[in-house]
Amino acid sequence: MLGKQSSLDIFKAALVVIGNEILAGRTQDTNTQWIAERLTESGIVLGEVRVIPDEEKVIVKAVKELSHDFDYVFTTGGIGPTHDDLTAQSVAKAFEVELERNEEAFKLLENHYGLENLTPPRAKMSLIPRGAALIPNPVTAAPGFIIENVHVMAGVPRIMQAMLDHVLGTIKVGSPILSNTVACTLTESVIAEDLDALQGRYPDIQIGSYPHFRGGTMGLSLVLRGTSQRSLEQATDELINIIKKHGDEPRALSIRSGGGTV
Repeated sequence: MLGKQSSLDIFKAALVVIGNEILAGRTQDTNTQWIAERLTESGIVLGEVRVIPDEEKVIVKAVKELSHDFDYVFTTGGIGPTHDDLTAQSVAKAFEVELERNEEAFKLLENHYGLENLTPPRAKMSLIPRGAALIPNPVTAAPGFIIENVHVMAGVPRIMQAMLDHVLGTIKVGSPILSNTVACTLTESVIAEDLDALQGRYPDIQIGSYPHFRGGTMGLSLVLRGTSQRSLEQATDELINIIKKHGDEPRALSIRSGGGTV
């Protein structure tokens, strides 16, 4: 598992996806990929993702463990108005603080709904762990919040995305993670020893091998990731030469920022 920050330009993060509807398959989780890509662009590596139910003890356990092991923890889901939205009270319990009405959050909800329409379920969304900072919600006003290194966001994609954009503008981020992909038709067994040696020469570059089936032909997508453009280019050049040494030609080469973990 990836733990806390291991270098000056890379931060480690964990994501907790909270919701019975995700686990039951009733709702598709589209947030994880979007979050991973946005974090990667900001030099934050997503090292672990947990999908957990709307159960207080499970949420408390996940928050306690991950906030200790990672630089940042992000959660999605469970901060709405219904009885099974338990994230706020669970996070408060994890940090052993009171869950209380946040006057700023209450005012935001009052301005959005009007006091006459601020029903008890809606007012519930102003209950925030004591000492937490609010994350703005430009869509429905109900805020997320930050307590220590845990960032609690909505599960609705549009709202979550706005919240994460705000968070990334306020926290310390690292160097963008660069990624090169080289495709070939070699098998893993043919290239395995050379890849192992290549990895040893470039410890700052993560090299992954992913078999694929395209156009009726088996092959490999070889992905190199790191923050050093120079190391990435050198490792990529060596990888291309390895492929050619085994009698194949690279079938594709893509170079982009972001795209995974290191």
